[in-house]
Amino acid sequence: MGYFDLLFGYEWELRKSPAGAHQWEPVNIKEEDKPVDASDPSIRHNPIMTDADMAMKMDPTYRAICEKFMADPEYFKQTFAKAWFKLTHRDLGPKSRYIGPEVPAEDLIWQDPIPAGSTDYSEEVVKQKIAEAGLSISDMVSTAWDSARTYRGSDMRGGANGARIRLAPQKDWEGNEPARLSSVLAVYEKISADTGASLADVIVLAGSFAIEKAAKAAGYDVRVPFLKGRGDASAEMTDGESFEPLEPLADGFRNWQKKEYVVKPEELLLDRAQLMGLTGPEMVVLLGGMRVLGTNYGGTKHGVFTDREGQLTNDFFVNLTDMGNSWKPVGKMPMRSATVTQMP
Repeated sequence: MGYFDLLFGYEWELRKSPAGAHQWEPVNIKEEDKPVDASDPSIRHNPIMTDADMAMKMDPTYRAICEKFMADPEYFKQTFAKAWFKLTHRDLGPKSRYIGPEVPAEDLIWQDPIPAGSTDYSEEVVKQKIAEAGLSISDMVSTAWDSARTYRGSDMRGGANGARIRLAPQKDWEGNEPARLSSVLAVYEKISADTGASLADVIVLAGSFAIEKAAKAAGYDVRVPFLKGRGDASAEMTDGESFEPLEPLADGFRNWQKKEYVVKPEELLLDRAQLMGLTGPEMVVLLGGMRVLGTNYGGTKHGVFTDREGQLTNDFFVNLTDMGNSWKPVGKMPMRSATVTQMP
């Protein structure tokens, strides 16, 4: 309680340090309350505080918090311990990654808790119902992508697990195309209820099914590996305000930008790829694949570079690198764009 005793036990006046900086010093402080010199215990100095310290005393909201801590030291200790735990563990991801005997039993909302999902269902039955639903490849891939692209390798937040794309604030993010998203999720929710698969698993499996379908249309039989067990988080498990900073401002993979920013679109693309943990080749192949699958935001055709949209072909790369084509800028678009001219 020493900090509070000193801050609230004295009046403070604004003075200037020897270097000319403004600082606060106590009025008529007792000798025994002065801090001891770090090098010579026989010397004591006037304590110095900043505007931030004075705010704890003068601001009515902060003062009420301080007074509550002062009146209950045990509450202060417990609150400090929890705040310190959050400070040092926030970037470690979900609690399932913790090891050792001191893992807290309770689920804390800032850990983005997700219940375990069921694995007791037939993957093939779910895929059959997805096929019968008649959704487009674009809708299935875009929904799976938008659900997964929030993942941040820096702190393991976001991602498809939890199916938080159906909850506020993600369901209303402009980049998720709320109207389209709502109609797709309504189909998935029925499939989830009918099969016992979590909505998170249905979203991912539908995206994988769409990739297989697009590859088959291009003449290739591809099986996308799938792992069951994602869970569906509830609104009560979700701190909506903490998810606001995860909202994508741009998505070069889907050729979309919310508005003009100082940072260039191509730099935002690299930033998103880095957060998602993608390598250079992975970023490039996903961008080209997303283009030919028709996943551009709003269905625009900028950068599609194929007349076989919906088939998983390498047309994007073939046409992009064809030396028979020349390129020129045609003005600013939601993402930087260009037009191609066939050379003689």
